[in-house]
Amino acid sequence: MPLIPEIPQVTLLPHLRGAAVAAVRTAQPVQDKMIKKERLIKLARDLIRIDSQNPPGDEYRIDVFVRDYLQGLGLEARIHEFKKKRSNVIAVLKAKNRKRSLLITPHLDTVPGGRHWHFKPLGAEVHNRKIYGLGATDCKGNLAAAIESINSIVEEGISLGYNLIFAATADEETGSGFGLLPLLAKRILRPDVAVVLDADNFHIVVAQKGLIHLKVKIKGRRAHGAYPWLGENAIDVALKILQEIKRYRPGSIKNKYLRPPTVNIGTIHGGDKVNVVADWCEFELDFRFLPGMSAKNILKDLKTIIRRHTRKSKVEVQGIQQPYVIDTAHPLIGHLCRAIKRSGIQPVIKGSEGATAISFFDERGIAAVATGFGCAGCAHSADEYVRIADLYRGALALEDFLKNYKFS
Repeated sequence: MPLIPEIPQVTLLPHLRGAAVAAVRTAQPVQDKMIKKERLIKLARDLIRIDSQNPPGDEYRIDVFVRDYLQGLGLEARIHEFKKKRSNVIAVLKAKNRKRSLLITPHLDTVPGGRHWHFKPLGAEVHNRKIYGLGATDCKGNLAAAIESINSIVEEGISLGYNLIFAATADEETGSGFGLLPLLAKRILRPDVAVVLDADNFHIVVAQKGLIHLKVKIKGRRAHGAYPWLGENAIDVALKILQEIKRYRPGSIKNKYLRPPTVNIGTIHGGDKVNVVADWCEFELDFRFLPGMSAKNILKDLKTIIRRHTRKSKVEVQGIQQPYVIDTAHPLIGHLCRAIKRSGIQPVIKGSEGATAISFFDERGIAAVATGFGCAGCAHSADEYVRIADLYRGALALEDFLKNYKFS
């Protein structure tokens, strides 16, 4: 999920318009007999204490913990690996005589802890009704709420109207190359619909920008720094290209849930010495574009801009993730809104400026949304935390959603 939460325009569903503030906590959530708060807190703390930082990337220990926990509830749970110790666990709660399936999927890995923590990153300390620790918001709080909601459903003996698939995946923080992507590509996961548990403040994400990551390499001609006219400065050429790219607008398409397209110059390197005309320069770009826009056309426009300034260049595409949007009339959105509202939260429909895993499902023709119960602004930060009240309400909302979801 993104390092810094975005603030796009948000829209409530028609029957929820008029709420004063997004994700406002109301007085009393609907109480559920089987969600056990203390058990949920212990589970979240246990998960946070298991190191799953990525990089270096090793989800095996936390994966085994989750698998054993779910097997203890009577679920079929298996580990899938596409690289040693890059582990994913998939469990199924089967319903009798049901063919359709719904997937809920949080991820297991966290970013590296870094420095400047006041609390121990893997300590899972409780302070002021918050649990502090690496992954508390992103994404082990969501993981704990999902497991507790399944635990509650099993204890109540409820038969769902579909097969519930739970997938706790590896490698989300570095692109899902050992997690969701191969699970979907190899058709190990084939749900009818999916809810990605990787968001904050109970938001329901229905649209997100696409991304293009690329590197541009510019060649110049080396010369003595005292005689720059004898050379061709690749840094000068790069600066002219970048100035034009910053003015570039890929189209007139708009989306009410998302800000306009953006480009970020992430890195730039060039030259060998201060008194030498630079004969090389490289820079990396991060394009974010809207649903309805074409990555192919953006790349074509970029190459046209570069050719206006130099013929000695190379563009290396490092990654493309397509944008995503789902119709807000889809049953996923309505059921999630009702469940979240019954937990004591005003649900908000919004877009994500950053890339989540929901677009991976779109590529397979699977309807998906993202939601989650973390604290906005905490993901990837020192002293990351999750509010215990939100963790509990999140488990309530998720259980309510799972018990009441119906395919249209």
